[in-house]
Amino acid sequence: MLLTRLLRNRFLTGRLEIIDATGQHHVFGNDQEPRIVLRFHDRALGHRLFFAYDPGLGEAYMTGRLSIEEGDIYGLLELCAANLAAIKSHWLHRCRETLERLARRLGHFNPADRAKRNVAHHYDLSGRLYELFLDADRQYSCAYFAQPDFSLEQAQEAKVRRLAAKLLLTPGMRVLDIGSGWGGLALHLARESEAQVVGVTLSGEQHQVSRRRAAMAGLGDRVEFLLQDYRALEGSFDRIVSVGMFEHVGTRHYPKFFAKCRDLLTDDGVAVLHTIGRAGGPSSTSAWTRKYIFPGGYSPALSEVVPAIERAGLVITDVEVLRLHYAETLRAWRQRLAKNSDEVVALYDERFLRMWEFYLSASEAMFRYGGHVVFQIQMAKNQEAVPITRAYLDEGDRQTPQASIRRSATA
Repeated sequence: MLLTRLLRNRFLTGRLEIIDATGQHHVFGNDQEPRIVLRFHDRALGHRLFFAYDPGLGEAYMTGRLSIEEGDIYGLLELCAANLAAIKSHWLHRCRETLERLARRLGHFNPADRAKRNVAHHYDLSGRLYELFLDADRQYSCAYFAQPDFSLEQAQEAKVRRLAAKLLLTPGMRVLDIGSGWGGLALHLARESEAQVVGVTLSGEQHQVSRRRAAMAGLGDRVEFLLQDYRALEGSFDRIVSVGMFEHVGTRHYPKFFAKCRDLLTDDGVAVLHTIGRAGGPSSTSAWTRKYIFPGGYSPALSEVVPAIERAGLVITDVEVLRLHYAETLRAWRQRLAKNSDEVVALYDERFLRMWEFYLSASEAMFRYGGHVVFQIQMAKNQEAVPITRAYLDEGDRQTPQASIRRSATA
């Protein structure tokens, strides 16, 4: 099998066994855990994975051309991620990376019309799907496990409180939430800080849910949700926050994004950006992820973001790197999706369930082993706009999130 040439001597930890379509067994690695056994159901799959394991592996799992006889899809992806350095050393992988770098910028061109289509591809799915694995507040971004025994609900509330602390809010401030999702953060800021909040999203589904939640919570006079591209916004805001949206901006649009933030921010204003990032420098988005999950999406290295902030005339006042927090978040989502797998199949089909199993599992593996992190970058026009120590953040971590969780669940 041609694939054996790629995998031979690449598994330094754990054991991978492949049973090909002829029944022949191919073993890679050693007797250490984890142990994964795969079965290929057609002769062509080995060649497909040799020449294009991305997106070939995910597609094979989705369509059933590949089945897992021992272990599960997360175990397979964890095993591959744990041996990533050795796999990357193969000449074929290096050639693929070179081609990906050359083509990378073409995939990061996200003008307003394309951005709206990309958002609809992922976020305008059935709202019930997201209810099956997210917390009650529908926070679809990295949680903050301020304490190791936090539940997903507690960790998501801790994330919201930490972002609110970094915004240094006072009652009556005008706040912009770029990429407001299902409205949880905006509602929290309006409720807890008595701020006037404007949230913008390109998802019609999220926009409807957000407006409904604001009305049910009695916050319609303090929160306004707009179905609008951030580039079309006008006015001024004391605070700007963006969580989990920057990954959809595209590297070519970073200068415009931060210039727009600068223009919308008051002279003594503060902005906080929460985005997935890469600890190991610029790279490219998985071909499978671009095709099936996040078209146009890209997680940047800090070295790609900072120059755009500097050129926009903004001052970076704080950078925090959340390392394994997203891995823990994704594990909780993956486990909840598994518990509700029958309902996911009823909503869509078996192929869709496998696609999302692969997506959440691959994402968790990359945050544990592949150098993916989350950056929280605080910015201002004036370096005196925020305190010179982080004591105000530490105080927030010492508070219990339980009361706020109960309020969020009923909103």
